[in-house]
Amino acid sequence: MKKILILGVGAQGSTVAKMMNEEKNVDVIICADYDQKAVDTLVSELDKAEGVRVDAHDRASIVAAANGADLIVNGLPLECHQNVLEAALEVRANYQDFAATDALHEDWIESVRILYDAYGPKFKAINRTAIIGTGSAPGLICAATRNAVRHLDTCETINNLVYEGVEAKRLIPFWWSPITALTDMSNEAYAVKDGKIIRTEAFGLPVKREYDYMGLGHPVTLSEHCHDEPIHYWFNREKYFKGASNINFKYGGAGVEFSKPLYRAGLLSHEEEEVNGVKVVPFDLVLKHIPPAPKYKEEIKEILDEGLVMDTGCMVIEAIGKKDGEDVMVETHVFAPGLAESFEKAGITAEMYLTGQGGALFTKMFANDKFHQHGLISSDMLSYEQVDQYFEYAEKLGITLETKIKKL
Repeated sequence: MKKILILGVGAQGSTVAKMMNEEKNVDVIICADYDQKAVDTLVSELDKAEGVRVDAHDRASIVAAANGADLIVNGLPLECHQNVLEAALEVRANYQDFAATDALHEDWIESVRILYDAYGPKFKAINRTAIIGTGSAPGLICAATRNAVRHLDTCETINNLVYEGVEAKRLIPFWWSPITALTDMSNEAYAVKDGKIIRTEAFGLPVKREYDYMGLGHPVTLSEHCHDEPIHYWFNREKYFKGASNINFKYGGAGVEFSKPLYRAGLLSHEEEEVNGVKVVPFDLVLKHIPPAPKYKEEIKEILDEGLVMDTGCMVIEAIGKKDGEDVMVETHVFAPGLAESFEKAGITAEMYLTGQGGALFTKMFANDKFHQHGLISSDMLSYEQVDQYFEYAEKLGITLETKIKKL
């Protein structure tokens, strides 16, 4: 039986806790956060849970909470990641997070390199597994990309395409953390071109796609977006992605359409400037006026009762390469519940459902001893057996794959 510590009981952490409460191989769930009220509220809903207040900026506080834990699930802000990694090593626990990004170094590539090259050997030395980037993207989309590439003999191009088509009548630009969303929107993106990692302009290199199931009746635009996947795939391109030399992550939807004019007007700048004798940081001013993502059941119901403008989206992987000497594209679509269905199923938003449940499936694999790797891996480094297991679990939640192989 397993003991799991969940650090951070927000949308992602609480979703993992609720799923693990139903997991027969989990005996104890420690719910930990600095917010005691949030901890107490979650614990009151679960049979296997215990609560503890933790200051994640104090490593000793994490170590005390993690005593005897088999796995630490890190749902905390990036500035706490190193403390959690070190605490996991100290108590000899496995480790999982939803996104690593620039947690260890201001340069995103170097931060990931440190995770692989420095923390990988440390976890291997204690016969434990650390897995990073386990939400929906990165996470679920990475497992789906591995599944797509398996159909190729060699791979030239990988495109990860995500369209967020959930829009309420009230102003909700983002269904996840506004600060994370706006930061990603305002940064140059990462891509791989001819085998080399490059930076691309935010909202650059647009492409158009149209899929019947979205019900829009017109193509949508997806543009470059700063995300983990191209960096992880670049590090792992030879072993896990059959030599892919061109890799992009492109994003579109209401949040992008909201952010792009702000970016072009300089309103997502982090540079302080003076306006009518007052010093302001444009990014901070915009952020102050962005409503937080809805997370409470009553609030989500109210939004649904008001009505939605649209409730659609897509997550698509295009893997282009050769199969049996022919040029082909493997097109994999990820299907998952929209906002209305997610609320009906679990009382949460579609973003919470896909990211939280996507992450919880990796936790479920830990609980059922499905990870044989020791060291540190990212979610794009699963074996094909692990990919199959992941999507077997996912199918029971209404998260499925459809793959088409098209000759070019």
